[in-house]
Amino acid sequence: MNTRRFLRLGVAATVLGIAPLMALPTSGLAAERTLIGSPAPALIAPQLDGAVLDLSTLRGHVVVLNLWASWCPPCRAELPMLAKFQTRHRSDGVVLVALSADRHRDVGDARRAIAGLDVTAAFMDGAKTNGYANPDVLPMTYVIGPDGIVRAAFFPGNGDLQEAALEAAVAPLLSPGATP
Repeated sequence: MNTRRFLRLGVAATVLGIAPLMALPTSGLAAERTLIGSPAPALIAPQLDGAVLDLSTLRGHVVVLNLWASWCPPCRAELPMLAKFQTRHRSDGVVLVALSADRHRDVGDARRAIAGLDVTAAFMDGAKTNGYANPDVLPMTYVIGPDGIVRAAFFPGNGDLQEAALEAAVAPLLSPGATP
């Protein structure tokens, strides 16, 4: 793509309010490089049901942490697959946490988006501690091992999250004595 065409695309994206989408691969790669192999950032956030989620209490489980929003079509598309994955692996200690980027006042939209799905849902908005900040892109999914270390990251720009890729990231964490 020539420079002039790229600049026009950038101006159009800015005018249309979609400029953040152009940075998908860079943003995702940066997040992956900084988190994989590191302790999972702290997260203490309000849940949809009014309880408080403290990610540290899930140590010992494999946590699939999905950052999503009700207004994000790709997010809504992958949540049912993630919920089914959790159901299939619940007895193995897999827990799905859906961390919504919706504003707390939009709780109704978030509830409708996850209606019928068995997920632990919390909000970034109102979080006491959120080491995941407000991501540049959605959806983002992190796999956190039972030891509290981030083992994998899936984000826009490296393709849609596929169940086979998630299975490949989680399976070594389920085997007794395995080191990922």
